[in-house]
Amino acid sequence: MSLIKVALAGQPNVGKSALINSIGNARLKVGNFSGVTVTKEIVRFSKDGYDFEITDLPGSYSLTDYTIEERVTREYLDHEDYDLILNVVDSVNIERNLYLTTELLSLNKKMVVALNMTDEAVAEGVDINEQQLGKILGVSCVKTSAVQKTGIDEIISAVIQSYENTENKFHLQFSEPFEQEIYRIVAFLNEKKVSCKISLKALAIKLLREDKEAYLRFREEPVWVELQPMLNDAYQHLYLHYDTKDLDDIFNDEKMALAKGAVAETVYFKKTEKKNLTEKIDSLLMHQFIGLPIFLFLMWGLFQLTFEVGSIPMDWIDAFFSAMIDATKSFLGDTELASVVADGAIAGVGAVVLFLPNIIILFLGIALLETTGYMSRVAFLLDGFFHKFGLHGKSFIPLVSGFGCSVPAYMAARTLKNDRDRLLTLFIIGFMSCGARLPIYVLFVGAFFAEHHAGNMLFAIYISGALLGIIAAKVLKMTVFKGDDEPFVMEMPKYRLPSLKLIYHTVSGQAMMYLKKAGTFILLASVLIWFASNYPKYPEIDLNYQTRIEQAVSEEQIAEISNELALYNLENSYLGKIGHASEPFFAPLGYDWRMAVALETGLAAKEVVVATLGVLYGLGDEHDEESAGLINKIRTNINFPSAVSFIVFVMIYLPCLAASMVFMREAGGWKYLAYLFVFTTATAWILSFAAFNITKLLI
Repeated sequence: MSLIKVALAGQPNVGKSALINSIGNARLKVGNFSGVTVTKEIVRFSKDGYDFEITDLPGSYSLTDYTIEERVTREYLDHEDYDLILNVVDSVNIERNLYLTTELLSLNKKMVVALNMTDEAVAEGVDINEQQLGKILGVSCVKTSAVQKTGIDEIISAVIQSYENTENKFHLQFSEPFEQEIYRIVAFLNEKKVSCKISLKALAIKLLREDKEAYLRFREEPVWVELQPMLNDAYQHLYLHYDTKDLDDIFNDEKMALAKGAVAETVYFKKTEKKNLTEKIDSLLMHQFIGLPIFLFLMWGLFQLTFEVGSIPMDWIDAFFSAMIDATKSFLGDTELASVVADGAIAGVGAVVLFLPNIIILFLGIALLETTGYMSRVAFLLDGFFHKFGLHGKSFIPLVSGFGCSVPAYMAARTLKNDRDRLLTLFIIGFMSCGARLPIYVLFVGAFFAEHHAGNMLFAIYISGALLGIIAAKVLKMTVFKGDDEPFVMEMPKYRLPSLKLIYHTVSGQAMMYLKKAGTFILLASVLIWFASNYPKYPEIDLNYQTRIEQAVSEEQIAEISNELALYNLENSYLGKIGHASEPFFAPLGYDWRMAVALETGLAAKEVVVATLGVLYGLGDEHDEESAGLINKIRTNINFPSAVSFIVFVMIYLPCLAASMVFMREAGGWKYLAYLFVFTTATAWILSFAAFNITKLLI
């Protein structure tokens, strides 16, 4: 069977993902476009004697390089191998959507237009003559509804018909001045026998738009000597005709004119003074006084579900991995292999999987808010406040996610289109205390504050971290990420019932990415920490302690001697030596080598900090944050100013290894991870130093 490769293109929130999931029993493959973090989905299926491969391109308002999504879409359409474009259009907002359609037509590729969300258009009195619109655009136009799964077979038939049609005439027509200049350039390129993957008319349009890639193609060619004066004459003609030298304005006017003309000829709008459902809901959720409190209440509910409901299966997962560890040690015996597999690999993987329920619930809640169209409203509500600190309204979503886990938070920053806004947000996500830091806070708050003040102190710690992050954003904006604020332009989609299939694909895909990325690095880090904390060995010392254990007369003495042995081995292990070597760096903050080692192991996973402190203070590693013995040891061995300083450092310093690796990938390279390490470490050290000395003065 012949293979038809289809590029699925459209603006954001037009239902592309829902449409691609409605096409048959499709085999969905999820990955990333080469070299970037933008997700791509490929669907493969067979129908009517053909194999289909549909690539879902990122939602883009135009074919520019303003955002990563637009850049990826443009590069794919310009350079990749595909047979035709399936352009998905929102029938309710058809005029705005046709702006992109006009740009796609300029590529002179075979194309089919899916007039999606027809059911909503009918409900709002929008009637489209798809046959007349198809004649104007020169392509097949088919009414569809991804939600009701109507028009799917018709779309596939139109794709096959377009694929089989050997003629492909260029139908996009500009105003007379434009057409004159395009004709002159095309004629010149034909004379010079210039070959190109796209049509010569499409290439001429790119040249007139001062497209960088098109210019680079000719700058080193001899033909450029003749082409440049021709382009200069064309610009002067267009400037004179449009009374402006802004080419973006000129082309936007052309697109608007084409879209308006097509809509005027083919679309009928039924007049109605009655508010639609979206307007009624927005009057409440977008209210200037109660809109933000409603959102805060919804987010409070989401976090309650994340931590309360998510904690239920955590006990089962913990018990499962504990049983695996015991079974492994029982099967392999008291050997080094058993220790590295059980205490290193299995325990490391378990630490990641343990938080998967929380991650899934958080992803599910965010997916529901996004697919219903509510998240766009939230970003709009918060944009004014965030812009005061150099952030973008959309920054709130990844920052909120950071309270659950930094890994999905870094992934959520992809919603920010501008590179500078996205990098700024990535740099401050770590200030939002993730769930893995909670045991550390509970341990120190329990040791130094009365029980009736513990809840207030935890709340103060989390709020302080968020405020420090916002202040850090302002500092970074004024120093590193300088530049004018980007205009806040966000699609305001209609409210829709969430698509369960789409949510399943979104949540399951993100959960698997979390397990794949985080689990891999946590596993490696756990094995490395196991090695560093268990080597080198000291056989003579071990033998001496074993003799003392055999001579002990009570269980308490045996436990005390065993803890002394564990402390000696750890203090003289590679990990202990690292702690002693780094102690001078942390000494001004009030830390001893044990606290330094705990912070360093926390670079792999914050969950390790509590267990490390338990071992280092001679209690063994079977202690959690609620251990009374560990709380007493912390209170005895660490003074109050050092404890305050330690909490501040934990709030700010580099996230765990898994999150750091994801940050590196999302930011775009190792250099950004190095910048993050320097920035967070310096900030944590300075603020911890201040906290230590101020607390000393106050007590």
